[in-house]
Amino acid sequence: MSGEGTIAAGTGRRRRLRAAVLTALVAVGIGLAGFAAWVVSLGPVPLAEAHKVSTIVLDRNGKLLRAYAMADGRWRLPVTGGVDPTYVNLLLAYEDQRFHTHVGVDPLALGRAALQLATRGHIVSGGSTITMQLARLLEPRRERSVLAKLKQMVRAIDIERQLDKDEILDLYLTMAPFGGNLEGVRAAALAYFGKEPRRLSLAEAALLVALPQSPETRRLDRYPEAARAARDRVLDRMVREGRVSQEDAATARAENVPRLRKPMPLLAPHATDQVVGALPDTRVIRTTLDATLQKNLEALARDRAAAQGADVSIGILVVDNDSGDVLAHVGSPDYFDVRRAGQVDMTRAVRSPGSTLKPFIYGLAFEDGFVHPDSLIDDRPIRFGNYAPENFDMTFQGTVPVRRALQLSLNVPAIALLDRVGASRLSARLKQAGAALVLPKDEVPGLAMGLGGVGVTLNDLVRLYAGLARLGQTVALREIVDDADGVREPQRLMDQAAAWQVGNVLIGTPPPENGVHGRIAFKTGTSYGYRDAWSVGFDGRMTIGVWVGRPDGAPVPGLIGRSAAAPILFDAFARTGKLPAALPKPPRGVLIASNTRLPLPLRRFRPAGDLIRTGSEQALHIQFPLNGSRIDAAADGAKSFVPLPVRVAGGVLPLTMLVNGISVGDIDGRRQTLVEPPGPGFVRLTVMDATGAADTVVVRIQ
Repeated sequence: MSGEGTIAAGTGRRRRLRAAVLTALVAVGIGLAGFAAWVVSLGPVPLAEAHKVSTIVLDRNGKLLRAYAMADGRWRLPVTGGVDPTYVNLLLAYEDQRFHTHVGVDPLALGRAALQLATRGHIVSGGSTITMQLARLLEPRRERSVLAKLKQMVRAIDIERQLDKDEILDLYLTMAPFGGNLEGVRAAALAYFGKEPRRLSLAEAALLVALPQSPETRRLDRYPEAARAARDRVLDRMVREGRVSQEDAATARAENVPRLRKPMPLLAPHATDQVVGALPDTRVIRTTLDATLQKNLEALARDRAAAQGADVSIGILVVDNDSGDVLAHVGSPDYFDVRRAGQVDMTRAVRSPGSTLKPFIYGLAFEDGFVHPDSLIDDRPIRFGNYAPENFDMTFQGTVPVRRALQLSLNVPAIALLDRVGASRLSARLKQAGAALVLPKDEVPGLAMGLGGVGVTLNDLVRLYAGLARLGQTVALREIVDDADGVREPQRLMDQAAAWQVGNVLIGTPPPENGVHGRIAFKTGTSYGYRDAWSVGFDGRMTIGVWVGRPDGAPVPGLIGRSAAAPILFDAFARTGKLPAALPKPPRGVLIASNTRLPLPLRRFRPAGDLIRTGSEQALHIQFPLNGSRIDAAADGAKSFVPLPVRVAGGVLPLTMLVNGISVGDIDGRRQTLVEPPGPGFVRLTVMDATGAADTVVVRIQ
């Protein structure tokens, strides 16, 4: 009986054990199912939050020009320029030593933290990994609890599945809190140390490691001593672990902690506003600007504006000749100066250019072939209808070389040449080259535009002068580096020979006292009523334009281009840190000769009014070919062209023939000749007689 009872008791225990195991398995299954359902209910990790960053604008070399706070006022700057390895190593050693080996959760760190809490009664070290801290930043917790910690662990594992270690570390370095509205190590380094986090001292690195643990109670601008103590604890632990020497730690402890935040970088505010407006959805914008040059020229503008007076503003624009890239863009001396209307970009303001358009008048005159830099021209009182131009100093120089007339910026010779070139043609050519000229309402181009009777921006004026440096071709200026821009087609300004001649003349202009002669081709200008002072110049590498005046257009007594703007221009070239580069060599076909060796018609220019004949002389006229005609000059079965006959009537012998502004010899006594076409396309044929009279036709060779 006792045996049977023992067997029955054993059978009962086994049944109860099986029931308990089954109950436990069911409970575990239900728990796992519930846990799985909870994990699924969490949804995907909100990584999109990590991509919400401040907009930053960089220069051509990746240096930070300006950062913009996020819509809610936070500064969260993407880590694009790298972080000091000392800081990264210190961070991982202090926060997450096995960062590169764990899967988001470090069981050893969690066990150590739990044991320290149990044995000491308070938290000695945290068990959260960098990935778990990133999870908390992506989804801030409302309270501290076991469930919240569990959620971080789940999220950390999920993050590790989606991102690699470098991406996780970059996101943490971008989002870590550093007190107030500062997020990310880059924003903290700029605000607290005034520099990028690429190079940090040991003390700075330790401080940046300590702040995110309790960012609000260790804010440097409120609790600097608490921040210092936290920094020193980081250093002490690194010494104990043998990662930092006692000597280095002592030196780091001796450094003071900053007590005030520094302003965020704000270089090229006008340019950065414009590029952000053009690319509102782009968070990292790279420009063509050079941060070092921009900083130097902003300082130059501030210093010179202070010397000019409290109401005077300055604009400076620097352009690379070859590419058209804007290297520096100074819209005003002080962006926040209300009295100077500092937020008005004076590089894009439409103003009267004074005499700065004169080089283009001379360039078209050289192109047309009726004048040469060494031709003589009269600077005497002259009247064009009701218009009688006068020089700035109210005197006249008499007969001077054309070269000298441009270098001295004489008004009468410029207007006489413009009368021959044609104001409408000058206006059309400048617009064709990309300059948006603004005429008074209901006005057409007239002779007054040669002395400033038209509106233009510094931006367009620099583009035109860069076209002279490019031997007659302009290119659209750009400030945003964007490979999708493609090739910007050059626009024609004038012939190569004419553009070179203009540059060759301007480089001989007497420089201001702070300049060296023969280094920079430049021109100055002063608008009517002393409202605008200009100076634009170029060498073989870059073109710089300077405007000085009041933004409201009020006169500034004594404001003259030569004394107010030209010295700034030469200082700007000096602050580029490079010696002026040589101008291009003369292109093929340029006529270089003294006055006595020029063809007779080119030795002296006479205004149109001097070409009136007396007696039976006929006015010079090209009878064939007709202006605007199309001529089939291709030789049969050959790539060459047959000579083009030219027949002339009237004029005083000898007659000189010019093709596209280049002399090709004299016309015989029968007043006819044969001309070799330079190629297919439009060809300008000009004939000049001994008195300087000229006639021109444009034909198309095909």
